Amino acid sequence: MKPGDRVRVNQSVVVYHHPKHRQQPFDLKGMEGTIQEIITEWKGRPISANLPVKVKFEKKFVAHLKEEEVDVIEES
Repeated sequence: MKPGDRVRVNQSVVVYHHPKHRQQPFDLKGMEGTIQEIITEWKGRPISANLPVKVKFEKKFVAHLKEEEVDVIEES
């Protein structure tokens, strides 16, 4: 798994910041997006992020997920 890979959410992940469903629960299961970044460091220091996979789904919609919540469907 690396930045640029296409992924699909394989588990039920409920978010409240989806642009079309503001402040309402929205399940990401089945949605496809592109990995933007895998967060492993902050300001040059290594970290262990709880949600390290940053995925861009639509024009401006980005979510942070766990590695086990997404499956790679197309490698870059």
